[in-house]
Amino acid sequence: MSADDLKRAAAARALELVEPGMRLGLGTGSTAAHFVDLLGESVAKGLDVICVPTSEATRAQAERLGIRLTTLEETPRLDLTIDGADEVDHELRLIKGGGGALLREKIVAAASERMVVIADKSKLVECLGRFPLPVEVVRFGLASTRLHIKDQAEDAGCFGDITQRMNRDGSPFVTDNGNFILDCAFVEILEPEILSDALGVIPGVVEHGLFLGLADMAFLAAAGGVEVIGPLDEDED
Repeated sequence: MSADDLKRAAAARALELVEPGMRLGLGTGSTAAHFVDLLGESVAKGLDVICVPTSEATRAQAERLGIRLTTLEETPRLDLTIDGADEVDHELRLIKGGGGALLREKIVAAASERMVVIADKSKLVECLGRFPLPVEVVRFGLASTRLHIKDQAEDAGCFGDITQRMNRDGSPFVTDNGNFILDCAFVEILEPEILSDALGVIPGVVEHGLFLGLADMAFLAAAGGVEVIGPLDEDED
């Protein structure tokens, strides 16, 4: 199976959790796009759901597919969010933000009763950090904020280059919220909770890509099938 096939297999498994009348959060990225495609097919067959997209790209895709959309202002509590991840460990701690939508993704996930991650199994890691950690920052004081992130990260035991994300044409990458992203190549994040707390107190940091205590389950697709991390039923022990 190709990587694309694996992503679609994980998305298909997650679609089995969707029930009529649900309020859904729709993730961003290549794997989440497969889920949105599959959800659109079900909607075309009569499935009635209402969804909050986590990015303008996901919004445009959902609109093309005829998926009914809402906002967190209109629908502040969601039943389920389905989203991808750049890394996931065995404790369902995540790194997200490779697509630049980490702020909205985290807000939507936090508004949901359950968050389910879909990915191919290559995203499963023993220790977070191989994928550079995205940190969304305001434009004002960028150089100062970068130094502050470096100092706080080193105090939390994380060392590595911190670079501003750029587009292919050399211009700065700008999020849907109008902010910049700094990518932190720490390689190993041995204490994600400590780093999360350290980054959260820095003026200029809007949000970071450590998703801790948000994911309830993950579907990870491999050639031999889809592995499940976490309980299939939220009421299970």
